[in-house]
Amino acid sequence: MVIFDFSYRDYRMRRLIALIFSSLSLHAGAATVSDEVTAFLKQTMQEQRIPALQVAVIRHNKIVKLDAYGTANVENAVPATRESIFSINSCTKAFTGVAIMQLVEAGKLGIDDPISLYLDDLPASWRAITVKQVLTHVSGLPNIIDSKENPIGDGSDASAWETVKTLPLEFPAGERFKYNQTGYVIIGKIIDKLSGQPFARFIEERQFRVAGMPHTRFGDSSDVIPHSAGGYSYLRNDNGEWKAGDRLAAIYVAFPGYFRTAAGILSTAEDIAHWLIALQSGKLLKNKTSLDVLWSSVVLNDGKTGGMNAMLNGSALGWPVTTRAEHPAAGPIGGMRSTFFVYPQDDMSVILLTNLQGANPENFADEVAAYYLPDMHASNGFGLPPQIKILRAALLRHGFDRAAAVYADLKAANAAFHPGEEEINDWAYLLFAQKQPRQSIAVLTLNTELHPDSWNAFDSLGEIFQKTGNETKAVENYRRSRQLNPGNTNATAHLREMGAT
Repeated sequence: MVIFDFSYRDYRMRRLIALIFSSLSLHAGAATVSDEVTAFLKQTMQEQRIPALQVAVIRHNKIVKLDAYGTANVENAVPATRESIFSINSCTKAFTGVAIMQLVEAGKLGIDDPISLYLDDLPASWRAITVKQVLTHVSGLPNIIDSKENPIGDGSDASAWETVKTLPLEFPAGERFKYNQTGYVIIGKIIDKLSGQPFARFIEERQFRVAGMPHTRFGDSSDVIPHSAGGYSYLRNDNGEWKAGDRLAAIYVAFPGYFRTAAGILSTAEDIAHWLIALQSGKLLKNKTSLDVLWSSVVLNDGKTGGMNAMLNGSALGWPVTTRAEHPAAGPIGGMRSTFFVYPQDDMSVILLTNLQGANPENFADEVAAYYLPDMHASNGFGLPPQIKILRAALLRHGFDRAAAVYADLKAANAAFHPGEEEINDWAYLLFAQKQPRQSIAVLTLNTELHPDSWNAFDSLGEIFQKTGNETKAVENYRRSRQLNPGNTNATAHLREMGAT
C-alpha cells in the first residue's frame, strides 16, 4: 500500500519553488487571467516533468477556470481531458472529516467525545483519546502501517488491527502532531457503527450523490477505471527515504477496504469543485458553524498548533490548514500529487490534480490563487515569514548591496529581530528563481556573515555563484562548506565538477 503524504525533503521543496517561479516572466503578455494560469501551469509542468494536470478554480461558488493538460496515460499517449480520473490519495481524509461533521449535525457524535464511547475493543491506553485528536493526527497512536507504508501484521485487515493494538502509544494525546493512519481506521469503524452502513457507502450517498460527482469513486490500481490518469514517479524509496531520479516509472497503489477513510478516492477536478461548492453552500453541512469547526486547527497541550510543515502549519478535521494573517487556507494534500486549497476569507478555492507522485501541487496552489488575488504573488513578498518581510522592505528601500548595514540597523532598532537561517536561505532561492541573482547572492552572503559556522549557508552561496557562472567564488564557498562539514557530498561533487578539490 502506498500513501505518500509529505513533501519528502527540504531540498525538494527548494527545487520546486525555484522551478515554479522561473516561469513568472512568461505571463506578462497573457490576454486573460485564465490564459495566465494556463501559461503558468504548463510551464510548471514542463519544468517538473508532470505528465498530466487538471485544474479548477472556484470564485464565489462558481467555477471560473476548468482545464486539463498533458498526458493522462503515458504508455498509450492518451491526452488528459476534463474527464480524466486521478487518485487523490490522502485528500480522502477531507471527505472523512465532512462525514464526521454530518454525524455531529445529526446528533450522533461529538468531536470531543472519547473514541471508547463508540468502540469497545480498544486498549485501555486508547480509551480517553478523542475523535478530534485522531482526526487531527495528535492522538499519539501507534501507526497501523510500517516505515514502507505497508500494513503491519500478516497483511490481513484483522491482523493489522490486532497487531497495532499491542503497540504502546508514541506520546500522550495532544502533546504533538505526528501524521498517523490508525486514527482513520478507527474513524471508519465509528462511521460504520453510527451510520448503520459501510463508511464508503455513507460517503457515496451523503456526499458524492448530493454534490453531483458522477466520476468519483473509491478505488485503487487494482480496479479497471475508465479514463484513469494512472500514476507515475521519478522517485525511489531507499529505506523509507524518498530520492529523486531521472527515470519515469508507473506506480501502483493498493488501499485495503478498511483503509479507505484515509486514502482511496479517485476523482476529477470538476467533481471536486462541485463538492466544494456543495460544502460551502449548505448542501453537505447545514450549519455555517460546522465549517468553522471543520477548518479550525487543533490546539496542542502547550497551546500551540502543529502541522505537516511550515506552510501547512495546522491540522483540522481531516484538513491540513495554513494559519496566517493573510489568505488563510484549508488544504488537503494527497500522494505528493493532488491538492485542493480553500480560502474561506476570499470565497475562493483552487484544485490541482496530477498523475505525478512528487509534483507536490500544494507548493504552487497559492501562486495559482494569486492570478485572481494579485497580492498573493510570491514576487510581491506573499508567503514570506514576518521578519523576512521586514528585511525585504528595508533592502528594497536601501539597497541589497547594503545588506549587512541594513540588517544591523534593523537589529539595533529591535533586539528581537532575528530571522532564521533557513528562512533567509529559502528567500534567497526565491530571489534567484525570480531572476534576481544579484539580490540572491547579497542575501546568501548576509546569511554566511550571520551564521559563519553553517556549512549549509556556504553551500547555498556556492551553488548560486556556480549557477551565475562565477566559479572562483563557487569553489571558495564550497570549500568553506566542506571544511565546516567534511561529509558534505554535495560540495564535493560540485567541486569535482568544476575541476577543483
